[in-house]
Amino acid sequence: MTSITTNKIIALTVKPGLLISMLGVALTGCEAPLNLEGVEQEKAKSVRRTDHFQNISANSEVITVVGNDGLVLTSPITSLEWTRQSLATNASLIDIATCPDQSFVALSMDKKVWHSSDNGINWTPFQLPTREDVLDLTCAPDNSIWVVGSFSTIIHSKDRGQTWSENTLNEDAMLTGIQFIDQSTAVITGEFGLFSRSDDAGASWNPAEYLPNDFYTQGAYFQSAKKGWVAGLSGQILHTTDGLNWTQQQTPTESPLYGFYQTDKKLFAFGDHGTVLEYTGLDWKRLPTNGKPVYLRGAQQISDGKLLLAGGSGSLYTLDIAPTHNSQVSQK
Repeated sequence: MTSITTNKIIALTVKPGLLISMLGVALTGCEAPLNLEGVEQEKAKSVRRTDHFQNISANSEVITVVGNDGLVLTSPITSLEWTRQSLATNASLIDIATCPDQSFVALSMDKKVWHSSDNGINWTPFQLPTREDVLDLTCAPDNSIWVVGSFSTIIHSKDRGQTWSENTLNEDAMLTGIQFIDQSTAVITGEFGLFSRSDDAGASWNPAEYLPNDFYTQGAYFQSAKKGWVAGLSGQILHTTDGLNWTQQQTPTESPLYGFYQTDKKLFAFGDHGTVLEYTGLDWKRLPTNGKPVYLRGAQQISDGKLLLAGGSGSLYTLDIAPTHNSQVSQK
């Protein structure tokens, strides 16, 4: 008689939840302890890699930088020693300006204006009475506060934010910038090349005009009512010397440009990919930077030869702008 041996394979059925539990027990024994030292060190810094700065402004005593999640950094103007605070909002602060009375005003995306009269230590919020999105603010020579946004909306307060008046150019366009050139002259720029000027301190605005080719203005600077620059996508800069006609100037970049900064003798433009340009009087030249290839949205002169730049991924650094023989701003 032949003996036959049968090898049985026994299948062990385990419930999914129990299997996960068993695997968790098995893995626990070889898991390295969680080291949070690096996280705590990063939190202790006044400037962090997770910061995304949007603009800089300064009065005679301090520099103030604003950014994501209500972030405010302040430093004495004589030394870059930053103090960090977060305002009572989860919304990003997208702009900041200095008023002639040395106070600061900041704008957050939740449609609030924040005012500080003690060098950025304490801030008072004021809710804007609008349904429109807001993008830019400035402080006029009379200390009135001006905000612009979607549907060509213009909002202003003459009593430090206690009451607000809202107006519109009745154009379906985002207003991206507002600047007071002097006591009576102000300009507004926006998408689709929108441009408008006020000659009575904002009491009324000229009918909207348009720059060539629906130019999307992301930054603007005017030295006078007639002479100015606007910057936009693909490294484009347009220039006017009469306030009516615009010509494109040559730039060495195709990166979007977000703003301008004027020192006593020089004009700079800055934008994405760490781009900083200097005006030569005819066109623009690129300046070498030590920063990361991130966006730059704010600039502030801190000495005769230094420009402070602020942008994404915690970028906050100085750039040497010492005078050179060919870097004077044209006074054309």
